[in-house]
Amino acid sequence: MLIRLENLYKIYHPGPQEVRALDGVSLSVEAGEFVAIVGHSGSGKSTLMNMLGCLDTPTSGAYFLEGRDVSRLRDDELSEIRNVQIGFIFQGFNLIPGLDALENVELPLLYRGIGKSQRRQLAMDALRRVGLAERLHHRPAEMSGGQQQRVAIARAIAARPPLLLADEPTGNLDTRSGREVMDILWDLHAEGRTIILITHDEGIASSAQRIVRIQDGKVLEDTAMPAR
Repeated sequence: MLIRLENLYKIYHPGPQEVRALDGVSLSVEAGEFVAIVGHSGSGKSTLMNMLGCLDTPTSGAYFLEGRDVSRLRDDELSEIRNVQIGFIFQGFNLIPGLDALENVELPLLYRGIGKSQRRQLAMDALRRVGLAERLHHRPAEMSGGQQQRVAIARAIAARPPLLLADEPTGNLDTRSGREVMDILWDLHAEGRTIILITHDEGIASSAQRIVRIQDGKVLEDTAMPAR
């Protein structure tokens, strides 16, 4: 079991005015699954992603990642887990405008202490993997939205983490670019990566193996989808 959440709560302003962003969420994800977490704005899906990505800690409950309870770890320990085990893909790309594609992909590898030669090779391999071998030295402003998102995917996969978290990865893209991004995610899944996709888009969610619906901080439904 890659991920196991047990009765997870995230409560803001405890007391009479408390907000339960997560309200007793229990969820398991096997290694190699492609799971979509679906919910409207305010449903708790973004808070859940922050928990899964070790970007935040719960008020109570437990989060086991590869059998290790990470819900009470220190910030530096959580940072190490994020660097090694999790790749993030965001709706807004989060690329650095002054760096070209290759440099953007290399940057997290630099923070991991990977040497220059290996860092360059991993970044080039990742960019080739997403079809951007000819765009290595283009800056974000010189690329389309779809190409920028592919750079962001390359950045997420360069260190070869076993888990990818994709937060509305097609939200800023046109239909064609969105399909291309989803095809890349499916190819990565076919290679063995576990992918958790956060979305409000039912059409995007329907391409996953499994849909988890969340509302008011609770899991309403957990449904296996027909084979793709």
